[in-house]
Amino acid sequence: MYAVVETCGKQYRVSVGQLVKVEDMGKERGETNELDKVVFYADKDNFQVGKPYIAGAKVISVVADNGKSKKVMIYKFRRKTNYRRKAGHRQTYTQLRIKEIKVA
Repeated sequence: MYAVVETCGKQYRVSVGQLVKVEDMGKERGETNELDKVVFYADKDNFQVGKPYIAGAKVISVVADNGKSKKVMIYKFRRKTNYRRKAGHRQTYTQLRIKEIKVA
């Protein structure tokens, strides 16, 4: 059993017990979170596709961790002009543990 959920403008395939890293949601560790934008749901023999979302479907998760991902280096260079710029960026994330998938 799995579902495709939309959060923070991105879609994730999730199943019960899975850890998922999504963009920072501003929630503290241990808080429960309901993701109600379920796009697709599949079980052993049947499935449902949302138009655009499945009515009454929810994915219940718990915030497992908050943190920053690895640093991405940005380097700008223009030849013959002595122009060099180096910068880094670390994206914040929220790690969710999927507890339950409810479909009406």
